[in-house]
Amino acid sequence: MILNRGPCWLVMAALALPCAAMAQQPGPTAQATLLGQFGDWGAYTATPNGQKLCFALSKPTAMTDNPPNRRNASMAVYLFVSSRPNDKVKNEVSVLVTNYVFKSAGEASATVGSASFPLYTQNDGAWVKAAADEPKLLDAMRKGSDLVIKAQTSRGTATTDTFSLKGISQALDRVAQECP
Repeated sequence: MILNRGPCWLVMAALALPCAAMAQQPGPTAQATLLGQFGDWGAYTATPNGQKLCFALSKPTAMTDNPPNRRNASMAVYLFVSSRPNDKVKNEVSVLVTNYVFKSAGEASATVGSASFPLYTQNDGAWVKAAADEPKLLDAMRKGSDLVIKAQTSRGTATTDTFSLKGISQALDRVAQECP
C-alpha cells in the first residue's frame, strides 16, 4: 500500500466545480481557481489550510452499475491528478466519490487501452496501488483516449466509470506550470 496519500477531504475542502459541465451539483472546486478548461479536463489551484494544491479534474462520460441503476445523480465521481508541493507529491492519480464509499480495503483497476493498473480503495477514494505504476499510468493517459475505472461499492455494486482523456495533456501541463 502507498503511504503519504492525501486524504480525499483535503481535495474536497479545496473544491466545488465552477465549470459548466460540473455546475449541476456541488463538487470539488468551490474554493479552487480554474486555471483553464482543456477538453474534458479542468486545471485548478487551491490553498486549503495554507497548503498549495494543483490538480487536473474530470468527471466520467459514462457510468454503469451492476446491479443496474444503483447510483443516482447525487453520487458524483471525480478523477484527479494532483500535485501538493509542500508534501513533495507530484502527479498523484486518484478517484473520489461522493455520497457512497468503496468496498473496505477493496481492489479496483484503471485501464487505458490494453494497459491495466491496480488501485486500492479506502472510504471515498482510490489510488494507484504501486507508486512505480503512477508514471506509467500518466503516460498511458496522455497517449490514450479513455480511462476506465472498475471498482465495487460498500454495498456490493460493481461500478464502471469511463473518463475521456481529451485535454488531459494540456491540463497536466498547466498544473505543472502552477505547481512545478
